[in-house]
Amino acid sequence: GILASTFDQYKSFAKAKVVRDKHNRKSKGYGFVSFLDPFEMLKALKEKNGKYCGNRPMKLRKSTWKDRNVKGGKKKTKKLIKNQVDLYSKRRR
Repeated sequence: GILASTFDQYKSFAKAKVVRDKHNRKSKGYGFVSFLDPFEMLKALKEKNGKYCGNRPMKLRKSTWKDRNVKGGKKKTKKLIKNQVDLYSKRRR
């Protein structure tokens, strides 16, 4: 997707996830990007904050969640990602 292609230039990029409404599948305006390397996560945070992803500017910050699985869904993986960035794009109402 667009979010993954925005961050796939970083070697330690692992996963991008846009949060969607359960019922209508529309984006809620935020998502998560995971990195395997904490230094590259900080580099992406500095370089991409305020840049556009599609037609919306990104507001980035380090996630407050401690660990996340690389692969989501029902299957759990042993590899955990500790360096995740929260993404927010403001919607105009």
